Amino acid sequence: MKDVILRLKRVGGQVEGLVRMIEREEECAQIITQFQAAKAALDNTFSLVLHRNLKECMSNNDSISVEKILKLISKQ
Repeated sequence: MKDVILRLKRVGGQVEGLVRMIEREEECAQIITQFQAAKAALDNTFSLVLHRNLKECMSNNDSISVEKILKLISKQ
């Protein structure tokens, strides 16, 4: 899980940078690019966590947890 924490800290840094850009009223295209980068990093981290959790549930034949995860992601 250390890699997930590092990824989330990196995303946090990107978001902080984004806040500074907006406060400085930087160019719209640069702000959008930063938004996209932060979103992609967060999406990739989410996918990693989801994959690991589903893999663990499947290997333990934990169908209840798999169902819970599927319900959570279907709400998106």
